[in-house]
This record gives sequence, structure tokens and C-alpha cells, in this order.
Amino acid sequence: MQAARPPGDPDASGRALEPGDTNSVLSKVQRILEAFGPDDETLSLSEVSRRTALAKASVYRLAQELVRWGLLERQHGDYRLGMRLFEIGQRVPRQRILRDLTRPFMEDLFQATNETIHLAVLDGLEVLYLEKVSGHGQVARPSRVAGRMPLHCTATGKALLAFGPASLADEVVAEPLPRVTPRTVVAPKLLAQELQRARECGYAVEFEQTRIGYMSVAVPLRGATGVTVAALSVTAPTARANVDRFAGLLTMVGRRVTKLLSVQDV
Repeated sequence: MQAARPPGDPDASGRALEPGDTNSVLSKVQRILEAFGPDDETLSLSEVSRRTALAKASVYRLAQELVRWGLLERQHGDYRLGMRLFEIGQRVPRQRILRDLTRPFMEDLFQATNETIHLAVLDGLEVLYLEKVSGHGQVARPSRVAGRMPLHCTATGKALLAFGPASLADEVVAEPLPRVTPRTVVAPKLLAQELQRARECGYAVEFEQTRIGYMSVAVPLRGATGVTVAALSVTAPTARANVDRFAGLLTMVGRRVTKLLSVQDV
């Protein structure tokens, strides 16, 4: 069995374990649930034990309780995340309000561009995708609802950085910036220049920094207090890149969404 990971080391999903009592029951439950990565349909007991560095007996005992609560399900002897997690997740107020309010506008953007539309929020130092509208054969990865990406390489992340507090950008560049593709900007000074251009233009752009062959344009969405609460983007193959058109449509929709958000508590 693997040695236990120290706090701050990434788990199987790529997220860092938080400092604290790693032997508490809640900590163990957290490690079991977060053992499931974005591409994992099911995991065996042995695999969960390996990823969490917990004894099989401990994983089995806690997993049985999680199954009873509906947070995990059994399938052919393996485990998968349960529908109860999905049900609880739909009750998160900020996620529900943003998604329900923005979804009709995302559908309008999709009809106008025939390209993939994303709604994302800041969670820690990552972009968390709340909603996605796309057609058949359009970009499937790396984005997905409830998926995460680094802030510095995505258009939505750059919009959140450019129009968020200065301390956020400082925190991002305090650590090495991972290179997602050969075109990802990983130099803090170059990232700062991109963010300044975004502020001047009112929107952020990335070309092949997240996925080769694709580009994105994103605008910030502001809440009742004027603080940036989310970002909305259009993602398209570079062969169909039309920054001015995408930015114009996003800016128009962004104003409408921001006006509606101004009366919501998000």
C-alpha cells in the first residue's frame, strides 16, 4: 500500500489535500469521494484503497455507510459516485441561480455561433465549469460540467483573473504555472500582459493554450455588488476563429446577464 500523502499533495483528481486531521472520519470520507477522477465510472475497493492510502478494511466500512446514504453506489462489486451527490449538488444556491439564469442566453449564443458555450466560476485557483452548451461533434475535452481547469490557460480563467481582485493573480503566479499545451503562457510577465489586454478590450482570449486546434473568447459576469462572479465563453476550432464576432456577441449577452444578476444574491 502507498504511504499516506502529506497535506498539500494532489489526490487522484489532481486537487490538493487540505491541511488538517487526515485521520478524522470526515477526512477519510473526503478522500474516498475525491478518489474518483473525472474519467472514472467505477473503482474497485483495492483501487480506492490505493488512491486514498487507507486500509481496505477502513475503506470498506466507510464505503458501506456511503452506499446506505446514497453517496456511493455498488456496481458489479465496484463503487461509483451516487445520485445523492448529484441531488445535493443541484441545491447549491450560487450554482443553481447562475446556471438557471444564464442557460437561455447560452442557448442563444450557441444558435448564433454554432460553437461550444461555457459558464464557469472561480473555485480556489481553478475554473469550475457550471454549464456547457454544445452540439454533436463539438469540443468534448478538456471541458465538462463540474470539470476543472487552471485559471491561467483558459479564456474563462483569464477573464476571472483580469476582472477579479489583484490578489488573485498574485496568488496564481506565486506558484509555477503548468504548461497544458506547448502554447500555454507560463511566464508571469506574459500572463500579466494578457490580463492587461483583457481589461482594455473587455474580454479575454486564448489560442491553443488549453487544447491544440481550439481557441476561446470570454467575458466576465458581475453580480449585485459589481464583483465578478462568473465568466461566459465561446470555444471554437481555430479554423473558425472570429474573435471580434464572438466578443461582440458575448459582450451583448454579458450585459444582459449582469443586469439580471444585479438583483440576485450571488
